[in-house]
Amino acid sequence: MSSPWRSSPKMKSLSEVFGTIPVPTGNGFWKNLRAFMGPGFLVAVGYMDPGNWATDLAGGASFGYTLLSVILVSSIFAIVLQHLALKLGVASGRDLAQACGDAFSKPVAIFLWLVCELAIAACDLAEVIGSALALQLLFGIPILAGIVITILDVFLILYFQNKGFKVIESIVLSLLIVIVCCFAYELFISQPSIAGILGGLVPQTSVVMNPSQLYVAIGILGATVMPHNLYLHSSIVQTRAIKDTDEDKAKAIKYATWDSTLSLGLAFFINAGILILAAAAFHGNNLQHVADIRDAYQLLDPVLGSKLASILFAVALLASGQNATLTGTLAGQIVMEGFLDLRIAPWLRRLITRLIAIIPAFFITWIYGESKIGELLVFSQVVLSMQLSFAVIPLVLFTGDKQKMGKFANSSLLQGIVWVITAIILGLNMYLLGQVLGFL
Repeated sequence: MSSPWRSSPKMKSLSEVFGTIPVPTGNGFWKNLRAFMGPGFLVAVGYMDPGNWATDLAGGASFGYTLLSVILVSSIFAIVLQHLALKLGVASGRDLAQACGDAFSKPVAIFLWLVCELAIAACDLAEVIGSALALQLLFGIPILAGIVITILDVFLILYFQNKGFKVIESIVLSLLIVIVCCFAYELFISQPSIAGILGGLVPQTSVVMNPSQLYVAIGILGATVMPHNLYLHSSIVQTRAIKDTDEDKAKAIKYATWDSTLSLGLAFFINAGILILAAAAFHGNNLQHVADIRDAYQLLDPVLGSKLASILFAVALLASGQNATLTGTLAGQIVMEGFLDLRIAPWLRRLITRLIAIIPAFFITWIYGESKIGELLVFSQVVLSMQLSFAVIPLVLFTGDKQKMGKFANSSLLQGIVWVITAIILGLNMYLLGQVLGFL
């Protein structure tokens, strides 16, 4: 019987760590879940990177708890699409980049690789700016110097990567715990309205009818699904030693989905926490104009009456930026190897990606001053929006193909749902892009 794929991958996805983490035999839920926990943490990082902070702050400060429902819906969309990504990796034995490289012609594959590289660089731009801004807030380091300092994490990340993939997952989890603890404290002292939070989780007609709310809502939803996360997840799920049987694949998909869903639930808590903090601290104190990370940092202490509030806010921002650089490293390696079957030294791969982000951040900040930082963050999200369709549509096509996925292909119901989700996300992203570019 001929293969539904045109060729076998010339190399395993992330070959240096492919299948290196053993999984237990038997059906013990907690034992299996522990073995598969990890990749979801790396994916969740992309849903709480510094690029998302501004929209969450603006939503909470301007409209209180109203846009919590948008974050909830966005998280549900993300959970479904990340399930498709991990299922593709487990069932087909190839990541999304390898699948695209196989299914499309070489020119199309190169085009998809280029736009994906652009998206990774744009995401890295937000991480560079977020980390540099956190360094300035915490230690008074000028933004320009902070941007240059972020180059150093190239070598730090590579050092830990050589220690094994579980070490990487542990570092990410540790930084996530730092972020969660910081926001748990912030929420505790801000004393948000429980009734307001519960009411905000219910969709309101004003989100659609009020143009200002709609714009911020689109920003939140449009930046939710990070395209590089789909490539990343389809690859790192293969770090587990999964046997090539339908039974073992079904088991891997089950527990990897639990891992992904729980991790994205954590990301929902962080994003909702940022919005709730802004709603309680700023909207409730007639400070609706606060939409900038630096303004939020400066106002948290006097508003909440705690000297720790601003410090922990900046610590969480730094942890968020550093976490996101880690996943960006892996995503860059995955797409280059998958689309082009090309390998270069990891330190060079990371340095190139970092410089693509650092150079525009450095020169724009140098020439125009730090006031342009917010605009750079918006620009990075626009670039991500433009690339999203080139990742989501192939993913939905591949996972709905029974020849490629066998018994693990999407059901008719699931395929219909994911096409609706895709249409909503892409439509809103295009609307946001038109707004930013002045077409709408």
